[in-house]
Amino acid sequence: MTRDVYEYAVIRVVPKVERGELINAGVLLYCQPRDYLCARVGLDPVRLRALDPHADVDAVCRALEAYELACGERSGPLAGEPLGGRFRWLTAPRSTIVQTGPVHAGLTTDPDTELARLFDKLVRV
Repeated sequence: MTRDVYEYAVIRVVPKVERGELINAGVLLYCQPRDYLCARVGLDPVRLRALDPHADVDAVCRALEAYELACGERSGPLAGEPLGGRFRWLTAPRSTIVQTGPVHAGLTTDPDTELARLFDKLVRV
């Protein structure tokens, strides 16, 4: 089986940027040889409220869902952009509540399975 290079970044929620505390809330995975870009998100509202009792959980969930939508976007600001360009845009540094961590690389025979594995390892409690 051929293993292909992929890149991924953890999507994290930093409710109070000045404190630097964060919750892993998703994974974004890009595999150029497979023409694959996908995000998987899941927020634990209890953990978010532990860091910020006044956090707007619905707004954070909408921001997380935007990552999933941007991966398959057919309309909107990323429509028509190559998947690699979308990945770079989505992983660009931000000083917002929802942001990505550094980009890492690996090898995979199946990007879907790898995304599920990373999500289970890095996001699920």
